[in-house]
Amino acid sequence: MDKKKKLLSEKTAQLRGWIQAAATLLTNIHIPNLWKGKIYQGKAKAICVPGLNCYSCPAASGACPIGAFQAVVGSSRFKFSYYITGFFILLGVTLGRFICGFLCPFGWFQDLLHKIPGKKLSTARLKPLRYLKYLILIVFVILLPMLVTNSVGMGDPFFCKYICPQGVLEGAIPLSLGNASIRSALGTLFSFKCFILITVVVLSILFYRPFCKWICPLGAIYSLFNKVSLLHIKIETDKCVGCNQCTKACKMDVDVCKTPNHPECIRCGACIKACPKDAIHYQFMGKSSKTK
Repeated sequence: MDKKKKLLSEKTAQLRGWIQAAATLLTNIHIPNLWKGKIYQGKAKAICVPGLNCYSCPAASGACPIGAFQAVVGSSRFKFSYYITGFFILLGVTLGRFICGFLCPFGWFQDLLHKIPGKKLSTARLKPLRYLKYLILIVFVILLPMLVTNSVGMGDPFFCKYICPQGVLEGAIPLSLGNASIRSALGTLFSFKCFILITVVVLSILFYRPFCKWICPLGAIYSLFNKVSLLHIKIETDKCVGCNQCTKACKMDVDVCKTPNHPECIRCGACIKACPKDAIHYQFMGKSSKTK
């Protein structure tokens, strides 16, 4: 790879970090609320953001799509939402898991944790765990909220309530720090969720994006569209020399040469930067982003 291409790769990697930071800021724009201990409740809260971002975060500007989906599924009045379903289909068909790689605040949080110096472990031998997120999607996001209801027919948001560490990180912890009444009401469930958060933090330092790979139901939904999304990874077979540098660079354990648009691909661009022959690039609606 010549110096110009190497410089371009470095700039692309840096740009991804800035995009992730900007996406996190835009989805949590009400920063003063973090020390006021209250939640923004404006009209924008009716609109879903693309990535996993807790509705209960004091700074959150919109709704988490998984939380919104559970609220609809668990409602006694609405069992299907064209808005939420259409939202998933629109973003999925347009971008696929590009959202996980560039627009998800919790994905960025894991990326930052993995940059902490120390021993790093491969998840290549743990590939079967990737199917766990689909089980979590079916059981905790769909079936339990739909089937386990209270006396008025309302179901709990089981994933948000019992699993999601983002809710503790963005919601419970800042709210409890800024609001004494909330702090006094914390109990066993909060302790359990803190344990999950700590576990994810430790695993994220050791492994690359364990939550995205094994747990996240939002990633599971977007992954279903990866092979048909308008944005995808293109390999020019006439340029590829089979060196497998792309696969070695992929932290999501994808065999890039065989399945460049595998459901696990988050479009991070690591394979594009690693290719010594400039044979891999993004395509959107058939148009290449490759630099001539």
